[in-house]
Amino acid sequence: MSTEAEKKKEEFFQPVGQAVEEIAKNRTEDEEDEDGPVEDTASEEPQPIQEIESLCMNCHENGTTRLLLTIIPFFREVILMSFSCPHCGFRNSEIQPASTIQEKGSKYTFVVESKEDLNRQVVKSESCDCAFPSISLDIPHQRGQLTNIEGLLTEVRDDLANDQPVRKHVDPEAYDKIEEFLGKINDMLEGKSFPFTVIADDPSGNSWIELSPGESHTKWSKVEYERTPEQNESLGLVNADAEEEQQKEAERPVTPPISNDEVHVFQATCPSCLRRCDTHMKIVDIPHFKEVVIMSTVCDTCGYKSNEVKTGGEIPEKGRRITLKIDDPEDLARDILKSETCALRIPELNLDLTAGTLGGRFTTVEGILREVSEQLDTRVFSEQSDSMDEDRKVRWTKFLKTLNDAIDGKTNFTLILEDPLAASYLQNVYAPDPDPNMTIEEFDRTEEMNDDLGLSDMHV
Repeated sequence: MSTEAEKKKEEFFQPVGQAVEEIAKNRTEDEEDEDGPVEDTASEEPQPIQEIESLCMNCHENGTTRLLLTIIPFFREVILMSFSCPHCGFRNSEIQPASTIQEKGSKYTFVVESKEDLNRQVVKSESCDCAFPSISLDIPHQRGQLTNIEGLLTEVRDDLANDQPVRKHVDPEAYDKIEEFLGKINDMLEGKSFPFTVIADDPSGNSWIELSPGESHTKWSKVEYERTPEQNESLGLVNADAEEEQQKEAERPVTPPISNDEVHVFQATCPSCLRRCDTHMKIVDIPHFKEVVIMSTVCDTCGYKSNEVKTGGEIPEKGRRITLKIDDPEDLARDILKSETCALRIPELNLDLTAGTLGGRFTTVEGILREVSEQLDTRVFSEQSDSMDEDRKVRWTKFLKTLNDAIDGKTNFTLILEDPLAASYLQNVYAPDPDPNMTIEEFDRTEEMNDDLGLSDMHV
């Protein structure tokens, strides 16, 4: 995207806090103008809220739709819409994504352990399904919402309770069951059923549950996944012609194996615009580890770029845990290969990355920490700091400072890579001799790990 286009996007899509400040400022100016002559204050700058006259679907008279273009962390640009009709009093609000559909779907899992957790923000796009497994509650995708966990439960409770007086006389059996179910929801809202889990699963990748710094993957986790053909079809990403072309592509002769010193180029489909693009692939032999495949995709049509690292070979019987004590700034230059199935933890920094976060990466220790810092700073803290309470803002600032101190070599810490497929690597600078600061352990995969990796259903 060009610099001019970026500037235009920043003008129209402002962070929520900045937009609220502008709205308050405009209201103050309007109140001052009420006592005096109104001057022409028209300018080229876009107003925070735009109003459009639109048809009310309830009484078919004209009402007003208000639009706010803003930015939400991890959700990029969104459009908040609020409709009100002065004739019949009908009101409606929803959220629409203004960004493109992401390369992969995303699934967020969050454990609610206190009443404070009920205030966690939730961005629920129109393709997102939410679930509360403990009470077998599934909320199917419908309209987009910007709410919190309490809001999700309250909306379900109110919708079910509205028809209870009629249901009591028409279907007493259903009435009793729903009353019992409403009691479970009220217990969750009143804090009598802690802990419980909420899941937001969005194949478009445009939904989000708020993250708080220092939380472990057992409380908050995000997993990215490849969409199924059915999900791509429901999102409007595929058509009959594209499927036919993919079938022809699959029937073409297999390309002969490539050598380690050759960069192979083949055609692929861009996950962003679905046009043809080139993917570059090269096999790299990592000393004292194994061969890996580095893949790079660049689309000239829409500018999409992607870099991935894939490991090959047979699936090992056990997983591998690599622990490195970093007490020298030179350790930050060590090569690291983090596969898609690898979790990364740094206990001293309260940093816990679940498997799937950042995808596959072949970089250095400093490089992967810097990427984590930039993502958290630009996509979370800087975008929502205006709406944070002071305590959370202080915790975020302290966390980011500690992380940056580690990147600069000012802090000693322990880096732990845990990969159930033993497909990750951390450079041993003493190789082939043992590294005194590094410990490599093998561990048995749990049944949950085998299920997540699809190994339980694999029969060879």
